[in-house]
Amino acid sequence: MRSKKSPPSLRVKKPIHSARGLKKIADCPQEPNEVQQASLKKPQGLGSTNFSSRLLRLLAKEPLDETQILHQLRLNEGERQKLKDLLEQLEQEGTIARIRKKQYVLPDVADLFTGAIQFHINGSAHVLSEVPGVGDLFISAENTFTAMHGDRVVARVATEQPDLGRNRGRRALQKEGRVIRILKRVNRTIVGTLQKSKKFHYVVADDPRFIHNLYVRPSLKAKEGDKVVARLDVWTSRHVNPEGTIIEVLGRVGAPGVDMLSIMRKHHLPEDFPADVLLQADQISTTIPPNEIHRRTDLRDHLIITIDPDDARDFDDAIEVQRTANGWSVGVHIADVSHYVKSKSPLDREAFLRGNSVYLPGRVIPMLPKTLSDGICSLKPHEERLVFSVFAEISRKGKILSTRFCKSVIRSAARLTYKEAFAILQRPPQTEIEHRVHIAWEVASLLRRQRFAQGALDLDFPEVKVWVDQLGHPVRFERIENDISHQLIEELMLLANELTARELKFHKLPTIYRIHEKPDSDRLLEYREQVLIHGLRVGDLSNRDELQRLLTSLRGSPYEPMLKVGLLKSLKRARYFPDPLGHFGLAKADYLHFTSPIRRYADLIAHRSLECRLGWVRGGPSQLLKVAEHISMTERSAADAEKEAIKLKKLEYFHDILHQKHPSSFRAIVLEVRNYGLLVELPELLVTGLIHLSILGDDFFIYDSARGQLVGSHSKAIHKAGDTLEVTVARVDFFKQQVDFKPL
Repeated sequence: MRSKKSPPSLRVKKPIHSARGLKKIADCPQEPNEVQQASLKKPQGLGSTNFSSRLLRLLAKEPLDETQILHQLRLNEGERQKLKDLLEQLEQEGTIARIRKKQYVLPDVADLFTGAIQFHINGSAHVLSEVPGVGDLFISAENTFTAMHGDRVVARVATEQPDLGRNRGRRALQKEGRVIRILKRVNRTIVGTLQKSKKFHYVVADDPRFIHNLYVRPSLKAKEGDKVVARLDVWTSRHVNPEGTIIEVLGRVGAPGVDMLSIMRKHHLPEDFPADVLLQADQISTTIPPNEIHRRTDLRDHLIITIDPDDARDFDDAIEVQRTANGWSVGVHIADVSHYVKSKSPLDREAFLRGNSVYLPGRVIPMLPKTLSDGICSLKPHEERLVFSVFAEISRKGKILSTRFCKSVIRSAARLTYKEAFAILQRPPQTEIEHRVHIAWEVASLLRRQRFAQGALDLDFPEVKVWVDQLGHPVRFERIENDISHQLIEELMLLANELTARELKFHKLPTIYRIHEKPDSDRLLEYREQVLIHGLRVGDLSNRDELQRLLTSLRGSPYEPMLKVGLLKSLKRARYFPDPLGHFGLAKADYLHFTSPIRRYADLIAHRSLECRLGWVRGGPSQLLKVAEHISMTERSAADAEKEAIKLKKLEYFHDILHQKHPSSFRAIVLEVRNYGLLVELPELLVTGLIHLSILGDDFFIYDSARGQLVGSHSKAIHKAGDTLEVTVARVDFFKQQVDFKPL
């Protein structure tokens, strides 16, 4: 039952429909947003926002330098510094751009493109668009200037010309450009291995996207073969090797823990929490006071359960599903982190800086101290915990009949692992908990079928978990499938995320949404060419139904992993944004992240917005664009670090096999035939590698490009996509992060 003092929960008897725009409401006053705050900081003598408008109108006509702007806007010399500050601010925002002779211009007028640059292994890059609906800009390797991965740059868009050579396989008309200025060095450090020639010391970067050797001055602390961190000096020409200074020695290459420490330094991942953050965390009580329970909806006698991975410690979501006369009653309960992490506190500041938790093999870098993440916020079984609850009444046809949101207190009845839940779903239920798991799958499977019927894309991939020993050495790999136990939780979390997004959007409350914009038609056309090369029939991929049909046809085929990855690369990357632009991959108009506030800052923002909606606080989150950009960046860094760490452990595992007296063998599937060998995948380990033509066999093989196969001139043996081979390791290249195999 709920106390009379508790804020009323919100019930919506009809499905919530989307509303246009995001305006602040009178009953929830907000702090100045980012644009307003920026306006307040602008030079007061220049007329603030009005002056900015005048300046932009002026630059829309022609490029002007600082002095010309000063005169045309009739400013005096005393206002020159304020004008400089404003010009610098607008340039950093990408609103204006600086070109030759220190002239300023609007980017569109001069065909300029501002954004973060992301490099690829081959040295080329893309400048990511910051404008919804505008595609990214391709930069060839020779046109990257001195930019480094993640830098904020200005690029000049080249005139689109037919490309018949370098980018064979890309579209005939390619939107390309060249970097002309580095606006901001996001990363001034290089992590790598110290090497020595006869005359010079230099660092070979761990990141293969940084193709230059970094020349450094000798250091008494660093020896050849050490893993080091070096700070980059000023670098003005791509044709001259950069120089730098060693600032940290991480240890000898191959020493325990040095590999993970290198990844942490490379991606700027924090190690320890600041003292004031730990102090605040330690001061939080591990018991819930009675008056707090009295304010909330009491669900402690409900049969609520958690389902998580085997080694999980931070349980931030729990569920309860029951049958009703009309269908099902679904309750999703999420750890109430916002109750403990208050806005602008040391805990909040550090959580924002980290953006999310990072999961490396054998190590977790949490967003919150363990006192919270593994302690009072974690929904442990048989312990009282504070939660945000989302309730939904769902009909037998999957229609949302009503929704309700409230703050609650729960006591989880059981903690199940995915393996335990999967086993329960494979047999008739014997206990009340097992019965509830079966009921939960009934509604989750219905929601899943509906989601794909509405156009969602099936882009799920199996994952490989790396188990390491105490020294960080890989000892076992576990392939984790997205089975029905995972799908059960996934669908209920998607439901809670969508319902929360609808609620906040309908009431025009500022928050941060999870958006996935529609793909560029050019990128889809390029991907279609890749599909056709493999002999698959495919239509217009800008049609969602055709995309779904392609994904369905790929299931179980040898091309599935490679072409799914190719499609992902053709789609835009999901990110955080203050406006509800929808999620293309999930086919949802309204979507945000709400269900993992222990490990994602975006979810904490959504909780604070919902707190405002429920009347628990006055004044919701502010500076949302700045927050969204930052946590999108930290998410990318975390994903890159996790992916790199797993790949590194796989390479380490294969390197050990290479030196075994009796090397292990693996089943491999041929993904693609090329003129220099076979691209294969080890499905159990999700590793791709090459069998080079020179070690394929005692025969001379001829590449048949029309049929996509290699044919032995003497044996007439044929190698084609889909073939299964038994292979062992031939070579491991840690620098290029590649492994080659040879057939047994």
